[in-house]
Amino acid sequence: MGDIRFGLTGIALIFVGFIVLGIFGEGYQAATIEADEFGICYLYSDDSEPVEISCETKMNDQMLFFGLVIGFIGAGVLALVKGVRGDWDNRVNPGDMLGPGRSEDGNSNNNNSSGSSRP
Repeated sequence: MGDIRFGLTGIALIFVGFIVLGIFGEGYQAATIEADEFGICYLYSDDSEPVEISCETKMNDQMLFFGLVIGFIGAGVLALVKGVRGDWDNRVNPGDMLGPGRSEDGNSNNNNSSGSSRP
């Protein structure tokens, strides 16, 4: 049995990575197309005309964005692996266990001191 907290954190991080990529990734995809096809890159704005900028700057912004996305997804995968391999919940001291068939002193109600199955 794995550590459920790391599993849930991993799933959340992977989900966030894909959501960020899906919502904001389209604008960064255009940088590669502009640089490869035209060699001239523009900064587009809703308020003004496109402004010519260095393609290197636009490509650096794209690399930082995808690095962030890969970081989210990578951290999620690492958390999932740690969650699956985790065994912290299996390492409980017998004195700390409570539940059906267990008493407050850590001994089972069915155990006897003689070690035999019959009284």
